[in-house]
Amino acid sequence: MPLPRTALVVGASGGIGAALCAELESRGAQVIRWSRSVDGVDITDESSIEAATARLDGVQLDWIIVATGQLAVHGNPPERRFRDLSADNMATCFAVNAVGPALLIKHLAPHLPRDRPSAIAALSARLSSMEDNRLGGWMSYRVAKTALNQVLRCASIEVRRRHKQAVVVGLHPGTVDTDMTRAFHRGRTTAAPADCARQLVDVIDGLTPSDSGAIYDYAGLRIPF
Repeated sequence: MPLPRTALVVGASGGIGAALCAELESRGAQVIRWSRSVDGVDITDESSIEAATARLDGVQLDWIIVATGQLAVHGNPPERRFRDLSADNMATCFAVNAVGPALLIKHLAPHLPRDRPSAIAALSARLSSMEDNRLGGWMSYRVAKTALNQVLRCASIEVRRRHKQAVVVGLHPGTVDTDMTRAFHRGRTTAAPADCARQLVDVIDGLTPSDSGAIYDYAGLRIPF
């Protein structure tokens, strides 16, 4: 897949999002940045997405990258046991990690070009894989990211009807040293955001329409649902 002329990064003020913007610009792309903290784009508020999309004014987006996500909700860490589960926290986690990306696809997919390759990619997680789940815990996050995978699978089918060269995928960035994840590393190997961004751009760059609807890690390996 050729590198994008124009890319939109949602979550551009976050650790991975900001690094993706820098990486794409270093490769010659024009990057449009959306974030709640800087631009006021709240992905859990459809009217906010509608207003931001209206400002695109017919711009075609070769790549749309959703680099948003939430682990801790209202200051609460991911659940270790079911007794830690809160309905409110779970609903909020689901809204940010699954509903928000679905709303973004709803409004942004029409901006994909029809005459050349394009991509929609959203940050998923290996924890979303039911087949790979051997430890339990982190229920809200796992469930929300699993739902995101199904959103992306549905989008890959619908988007391709109008955009034959489009790819829609989920990406697992690995354990990256960002403000959102730093408290949960627990000794795991971490990557710098810049290194993660380079890997993820390389993964998208190497995809074809036959890869659409799947989840890939930072090394380009497919993760089972």
